[in-house]
Amino acid sequence: MATIYKKVWCEYFEKIIFGKKKLELRLADFEINEGDTLVLEEWDKDKKEYTGRKIEVVATYILKTKGQTFGRRRKWKNMDFKLSNLNQKKNNL
Repeated sequence: MATIYKKVWCEYFEKIIFGKKKLELRLADFEINEGDTLVLEEWDKDKKEYTGRKIEVVATYILKTKGQTFGRRRKWKNMDFKLSNLNQKKNNL
């Protein structure tokens, strides 16, 4: 199982902390698999710096869109997204 570090904007980080946001949609520019740990680090997009807060979550489901046949294929041809279901780890940072 891998540990992956990713930035998360403040408004989304708050929703993750309080359990409201349990899905993560990102461009598929990194490898992630079920069971991997994501360390989500809060990023202030205005100040362009980390706030110091972070949370560890586990990817429990990964939906990869590359190769899927839904929608208008021409629009999706050059794009790849991953949708990850996240659960908080019991021993958070």
